[in-house]
Amino acid sequence: MHTMWKGSISFGLVNIPVKMFAATEDRDIRFKYIHNKCKTPVKNERVCPTCNEEITSKDIVRGYEYEPGRFVIIKDEDIDAVRPPSARTVEILDFVNLKEVDPIYYDKSYYLAPQENGGAKAYTLLRQAMDETGKIAIARITIRDKQSLAVLRFLNHVLVLETIFFPDEVRDMKQIPGVPENIKIDAREIDMAKQLIENLSAEFEPSKYKDEYREALLNMIHKKIEGEEIVSAPEAPQRNVIDLMAALQASLKKAEEMRKDDKMPESPPAKKPRTSKKTEKPEKEKAGVV
Repeated sequence: MHTMWKGSISFGLVNIPVKMFAATEDRDIRFKYIHNKCKTPVKNERVCPTCNEEITSKDIVRGYEYEPGRFVIIKDEDIDAVRPPSARTVEILDFVNLKEVDPIYYDKSYYLAPQENGGAKAYTLLRQAMDETGKIAIARITIRDKQSLAVLRFLNHVLVLETIFFPDEVRDMKQIPGVPENIKIDAREIDMAKQLIENLSAEFEPSKYKDEYREALLNMIHKKIEGEEIVSAPEAPQRNVIDLMAALQASLKKAEEMRKDDKMPESPPAKKPRTSKKTEKPEKEKAGVV
């Protein structure tokens, strides 16, 4: 696993040297743009529209557009002057309860491991202390010139760092139009909805969920490579919910049938009926010989 960052966790006066690994990976299928005429991949070239000439990375500087068409040039030394001193530190700010952090704040996940030059004992100390107190840490970290808030917790004996959004990066839910507030729901509908939730409840098993669209894309690509004909899948019928109670009843019935099928044991192979010796016909009569 590739190390993408090295630094330390600042835990009071304790420094824990760690290295960081990406905990997730992008498995999306990516396509290249091809010139339809000659089937050659298209090149993306950087061209200045004013000078009408191709440019390289050496010709490019950073610019911030503070008014339409007006920019202020930002140099590397300008960024270095304001870069926080804790650029290589996971600075723990507070300890909180995990349930207090809503999942809407979570962004990306990273694994942390102690560096080879020491830190294993301090790493274990922090992990065990958080386990016994039931707390997680709110921290600050800078990754690739971007300062982020983060949650530090442990999962299966590994410290996990989750970058989280700052409060001003999460949009206010009051801006969402058309959210119902004062709609009265019939008690029977509530009971049936709760029963449906109970019937569909299960333990979380990540391995049973698949990216069906990605699998279908890969299957289609392999068929194209092998020269097979691609057949379009039929469109799923649209279901318009007219009667909420009827929809709940139908959903509940279907969920119960699915659960019953899951629990139903496989039937043993059927035994062949025994034929009585008294009724067994002679071999000749069986063959049609009289």
